[in-house]
Amino acid sequence: MRHVRLGRTGLPVSRLCLGTMTFGLQCDEVTSVAILERAAAGGITFLDTSDVYPIGGNLETVGRTEEILGRWLAGRRQDFVVATKCFGAMSDRPWDQGLSRKHILDAIDASLRRLRTDYVDLYQLHHPDPSTPMDEILRALDDVVRAGKARYVGCSNYFAYQVARALGRSELLGLARFACVQPRYNLLCRQFERELFPLCADEGLGVIAYNPIAGGLLSGKHRREAGPMPGTRFTQRRRGRATGSGIGTSASSRPSTRCARSPRKRGCRWSRWRSPGSWRTR
Repeated sequence: MRHVRLGRTGLPVSRLCLGTMTFGLQCDEVTSVAILERAAAGGITFLDTSDVYPIGGNLETVGRTEEILGRWLAGRRQDFVVATKCFGAMSDRPWDQGLSRKHILDAIDASLRRLRTDYVDLYQLHHPDPSTPMDEILRALDDVVRAGKARYVGCSNYFAYQVARALGRSELLGLARFACVQPRYNLLCRQFERELFPLCADEGLGVIAYNPIAGGLLSGKHRREAGPMPGTRFTQRRRGRATGSGIGTSASSRPSTRCARSPRKRGCRWSRWRSPGSWRTR
């Protein structure tokens, strides 16, 4: 397995990063462990999760993915680079979500307990939070790093202007700087090529591209005429709606049927070739 530096940091990470958002719901623990073992055997040492996973769950399932990962990492934590995220609602209390200072500091401690470790290598903001001042968010992340609870920080699902503003404020205030971004990127979702990726190249940010084969849509797993396969993320309900509702009739399903030979290889290779950094396998 080839390793690359995470952005302009000195941290080497495996070229492939294993995403775990299906662990604990779509995949039971036995299946999740089998996936982790297979990834480790293949040389993947970069693992990404989030406190709100598994996808498609509710307040009763949040944190389950981190717990599964924490149990599996017991005795081999030093063999892996571990990343997690915060933002999503962790309870029905209004302050248990978003990116307030309170929630970020509470969330990192809770993630560390579930992961059974005293630090994560990368702590990411899962989504932007327009209701919280940028300086408050960045100062909280800086405190997380200075406390030794995270080695690096990053963001996910941010637009280029939001990343640029965060970088500028971090530099002005002397705070921990984003080391990477994590956008959804595949053959069907390419808007980040316009502004975000050039910004990352200029600023030395790593890119952890998630959803490289569009949840199996580009692999030929789902057929337009039949709709999404039962039990997949496209049929899981999230906050009262299916995460992939309408996929069976969407025009976005057409490219996978037009790909010659193996659409799985076509989608994966394109995403890996185009993305300037690591890419997630799930």
